[in-house]
Amino acid sequence: MKLENLKPAKGATHNSKRVGRGQGSGKGGTATRGTKGAQARSGYEHKIGFEGGQMPIQRRLPKFGFKNPTRVEYKGINVSTIQALSEKLGVKEFDVETFIGAGLASKRDLVKVLGNGEITAAVEVKAHAFSASAITKIEAVGGKATVIE
Repeated sequence: MKLENLKPAKGATHNSKRVGRGQGSGKGGTATRGTKGAQARSGYEHKIGFEGGQMPIQRRLPKFGFKNPTRVEYKGINVSTIQALSEKLGVKEFDVETFIGAGLASKRDLVKVLGNGEITAAVEVKAHAFSASAITKIEAVGGKATVIE
């Protein structure tokens, strides 16, 4: 076997259909487009989702769901994360800028402190919102939770 003898397995390749190349191609006349109608003409484009006149799927399926335009989205940060940050950075006061600097929130995020995990450091936390369990855990170890606007 040599490189110049290599070829694909029998039936693995197909000849491309050369349409619109005259009668000798075997696909002359209408160039496999059928006779007459919009689809036989040049420049024909159907709209997205067109199913040949059948009721399209986006009209067969029911509408559902609701997006509340007035929903306020918070970025949640657990007290366990605050405990880990306190140990790592040695910080006792946390505000939104501290969380942004640590990569836990973006500049435009509203921050809510959640009560998942344990906290042992007495820290002062300033955030946009707190869960009830987070306030309880922070204040139980001598910390302070302050809501900011």
